[in-house]
Amino acid sequence: MTWQKILIDQFGGPEVLRIVTLDSLPEPGPGQVRIRVRTAGTGTTDTLVRRGDYPGVKGKLPLTPGYDWVGVVDALGPGVTAFRVGDTVADLSVTGAYTQYLCVEADRLVAAPPGLDPAAAVCMLLPYTTAYQMLTRLGSLRPGAICLVHAGGGAVGTALLDLGRHLGLRMIATGSASKRGLIESFGARAIDYRREDFIARTLEMAPSGVDAVFDTLGGRSWARSRRCLGPGGMLVGYGALELAQGRESLASLMWGFARLLALWKLLPDGRHYHFYNIANRRQACPEEFRQDVATLFSLLAQGRLQPIIADTLPLASAAEAHRRIEAATVLGRIVLDCDQPLT
Repeated sequence: MTWQKILIDQFGGPEVLRIVTLDSLPEPGPGQVRIRVRTAGTGTTDTLVRRGDYPGVKGKLPLTPGYDWVGVVDALGPGVTAFRVGDTVADLSVTGAYTQYLCVEADRLVAAPPGLDPAAAVCMLLPYTTAYQMLTRLGSLRPGAICLVHAGGGAVGTALLDLGRHLGLRMIATGSASKRGLIESFGARAIDYRREDFIARTLEMAPSGVDAVFDTLGGRSWARSRRCLGPGGMLVGYGALELAQGRESLASLMWGFARLLALWKLLPDGRHYHFYNIANRRQACPEEFRQDVATLFSLLAQGRLQPIIADTLPLASAAEAHRRIEAATVLGRIVLDCDQPLT
């Protein structure tokens, strides 16, 4: 049987993403299942992997990118009893999701309720689980708490706004003017970071400071975000959007991290920080990850979450997705449809 996947032979721009055709399906080994992938998510992390800038993936070539996927169990390896052929499942793979078929350890999988839209379901993995764990696992945010979200129009940003609304939080978000309408559609207040100073505007809206800041921008932003916090507030750093979009160097990112640590030591005032990485947390707390994804799938099935899907593209258009992500023009998330016919 002929099938396709995306392969990277060298790190570089979107042009290094090439589609390859294979003639035989992979066979699952003991404890594994074969998956027919229905959808794969895309995002900034995938662009960092493609460029060779993602920690833990540097130098590992060739590789297939793709941080998360939703698919159907296609075949069982010896010893697998927890799943049946035809079950809908999902995984946070970090790499490997841009493909029509893959084999994976069965104990990594999270079952998905039947009937979920696979494009919406894949958004529950990297973007929504990141947002959900930052909101519920890192601190004790209660209804009415005020949160500042950077990059509020992106995949994780919109997930934070969607979940913040669900949890009864008061949300403020930065974004370009073109993303104001999307941000406000979640009931959040928008700050145009290109025209307004986000510190001044945040403190106008929350004179005592906010309870939490979720900052995906990077090193230069963290110390400024800290100034928006109220007493006992929490700064969560995750991702490196400025680095991914070429607006910050790795050295600047690390300097920003060191500066933030120094500020916290010099000015202890009850405010605290976390640096969040979903893959690391999943490895440390696998059952917590499974529970949180299951909760999000349930909320999605009930119609209580509305992930923003900017576009659904065929697998062969992965390079186009990466170009749009790096141009910062995507509202929400681009999803790859891996079920489409071969090119």
